Amino acid sequence: MMKENTMNLYTTTLQETPVGPLEVTVADDGVRAIRFGPDDWRRIDLGDVLIEQPDHPLIVETVRQLEEYFAGDRTDFDLPLAPEGSQFQKQAWMALRTIPYGETVSYGEQARRLGDPNKARAVGAANGRNPIGIVVPCHRVIGSSGKLVGFGGGLDAKAWLLDHERRTARLAEATLF
Repeated sequence: MMKENTMNLYTTTLQETPVGPLEVTVADDGVRAIRFGPDDWRRIDLGDVLIEQPDHPLIVETVRQLEEYFAGDRTDFDLPLAPEGSQFQKQAWMALRTIPYGETVSYGEQARRLGDPNKARAVGAANGRNPIGIVVPCHRVIGSSGKLVGFGGGLDAKAWLLDHERRTARLAEATLF
C-alpha cells in the first residue's frame, strides 16, 4: 500500500569508507538515514520517492562530516536529523547522542538513563531500528558483559568504529599535554 503523503528523499552512496559502503538518505528537513550499504535491513519506506542526488546540499554536508569523522578530525556531528520512528525510539536515539565520543555504555545503562532500567531489551530493539548509523552512535552501546553485540552494519564495523574513536580520543588527549 502506498503512503498518502509521499515526499522526495535524496540519496547517494559513499562506496569507499573504512566500514564499507554507506548509503546516505536525506529529506529537505534533515538526514533520514545512514545505512551500511544495500544489505542493511533498516530500509526507508519506499512509498517515498527516492532520488539519486549526490549534490543535494544536505547530502554534501553529511558526506563532508562523515569524511571528517573517518579522518579523525570530527568527534561530533552538526546535522539536522529527521528520523522516523515511535516516540520511544526517538527518545532512545536521542540518548545515544549523549554518549561521549570514544566511550561505551551498556543497554541497561542506556535504559537507566531513559528512566527505566528494566527496559534494556526495549532499548536494544529501538537501537536496532536506528536509521542514522554513526551520526546517532548506536555503535557505542555494548552488552552488559562488555561484549560487542547487535549492530546493523555488522560487528566488524562496530569494532572498527569503537577502535577508531578510542584511538582518535587518545591522540587528541595526548596533544593536550
